[in-house]
Amino acid sequence: MNPLKQISLNNIKSLSLVEPLKLINLSKPKPSITQQVRNLGTSRRDPHEIKPPRNLLGIHFVPQKRAYVVERFGKFIQILQPGLNFLIPLIDKIAYAHSLKEQAIPISDQTATTVDNVPIVIDGVLYIKIIDPFLASYGIENPIFAVTQLAQTTMRSELGKITLDKTFEERDRLNKNILGAINNHPLKTHWGLECLRYEIKDVTPPNGVKVAMQLQAEAERRKRAQILEAEGLRESSTNVAHGKRSAMILESEGAKINQVNRARGEAEAILAAANATAKGILEVSKAITGKCGVEASSLRIAEQYIEAYSEIAKESTTTLVPSKVGDPAAMVAQALTIYKSLNGSTGSKIMTAAQ
Repeated sequence: MNPLKQISLNNIKSLSLVEPLKLINLSKPKPSITQQVRNLGTSRRDPHEIKPPRNLLGIHFVPQKRAYVVERFGKFIQILQPGLNFLIPLIDKIAYAHSLKEQAIPISDQTATTVDNVPIVIDGVLYIKIIDPFLASYGIENPIFAVTQLAQTTMRSELGKITLDKTFEERDRLNKNILGAINNHPLKTHWGLECLRYEIKDVTPPNGVKVAMQLQAEAERRKRAQILEAEGLRESSTNVAHGKRSAMILESEGAKINQVNRARGEAEAILAAANATAKGILEVSKAITGKCGVEASSLRIAEQYIEAYSEIAKESTTTLVPSKVGDPAAMVAQALTIYKSLNGSTGSKIMTAAQ
């Protein structure tokens, strides 16, 4: 092979290897010292950070609720307002761009220990708003990252003051305490930020604590079920007892009313019978005092006297026999004698009552 051709080929190969390296180095210039210092704490790009536009033509349209911080030769000069703005190309630089809207910043999972020494994993959401773009640019490097770290440390600090049960029962109070602790830090005066709300998303205890909590919840449910069952049995027994009591009261009142009504009926019957007897006796006495009353009463008594002897002979084993059985007239005369003796002693009283 010709030596000249070999040299030329070697030169071409060397050039083909070197030139791309030079082009690569030229395409990515080394950042300045100012940029290195500014990006020292922001090696990982924040998804909430807005990349500032480059000032090539000097004409910029700022969207609503955006703020562009402009520097000239590394010195702050102004904040561009929404709308049309004019800058000096290549001299003025938009160093920072901020969104003035309310932003929801997720707080990643953090491990915290409660006051009863239970480790839990908790996360949340922080709602912030930039109120001063100048302080947000020059007060602290990467304000979103800073307030996120502050929220995490505050959350762990507040959880260390309460028990595990309180983290589930008093979540609203815990949110307010975390928000108050964050706002106590000079965010507005130093960082240009304002924390509006803080919400806890999930509280995850260890697996052993989860099992214990499930057992406790199951035992609590069983306890409530037993209490409800006992209360139901008690109410049922009480209702049955009240029913029996009411039935007995009604039954006794019914028996009382029945006895009263019976007594009243018997009393009225006795009074009616007594009145009837009195009226009958009065009529008999009137009849006796009338014309031929004595003869009629004597005849009636004699008849009853004879009937009484006949009934005694039928019902009793002892027989009373008059002295003159074969003389009925003597029996009648004896009955009339008894009547007259009785009539003689009570006749005056009967007459007085009849009058």
